[in-house]
Amino acid sequence: MNDLSRRRVLGAAGSVAGAAALGFLDLTPAAAATPGAQAGPEPTPTTWRGSRSANGWKILEEAAAHPIEGSGLTVRLAGGDAATILLHVARRFHYEIDELRTGDVTGHTTSRSVRRPHESNYLSGSAIAIRSYAYPLGVRGGLYAHEQVVVRDILAELDGVVAWGGDLASPQESHFELALAPTHPKVRGVARKLRGWRDTPGQGAGTIDAFAPERLASAQAFTTRSAR
Repeated sequence: MNDLSRRRVLGAAGSVAGAAALGFLDLTPAAAATPGAQAGPEPTPTTWRGSRSANGWKILEEAAAHPIEGSGLTVRLAGGDAATILLHVARRFHYEIDELRTGDVTGHTTSRSVRRPHESNYLSGSAIAIRSYAYPLGVRGGLYAHEQVVVRDILAELDGVVAWGGDLASPQESHFELALAPTHPKVRGVARKLRGWRDTPGQGAGTIDAFAPERLASAQAFTTRSAR
């Protein structure tokens, strides 16, 4: 870990402690699991059939490579709103959790072999996996508490348009997917908002402080609503 990353981690850890003291963040053992929890038995792969993935997006034979700003990497995704939204997730991970490296991010695939229905969303280019080797299927608690704060802030910011694999019954913390169908008005609205940020200096990924009290409160409120 370089000096900049170390300072980010130490600073974020202090912010997490402060947030917990203010009541913005639940750091009970269940909420902040120890990284490295053991995976359960490996599920048997099945073949996904049909023309759409589990989230209602059309399965693609191919998908274009899109650059992840600031990382020098690309990821294959469905175009338009899907790419706009999922690239924002990847950029925020890169800027706020840890620098992305070659092989860290995967998107569209043509393999119909899936272990859980949510993995079919890669077939439509409407999901990304960030460090699937570090956060595999069936393992919970791979992210540290300060990293979970950023993830929760991203989910709240995107107003339920993106779902995180860490919230699934069979967790996969590397997984982020579009949770709504392509025609849902929230998808268009969030993508429009993100494009506006992208084109406005001082807004969007790289400028956000997920540990600001108002953002912590917003993320906590969103998480509570989503769990109902």
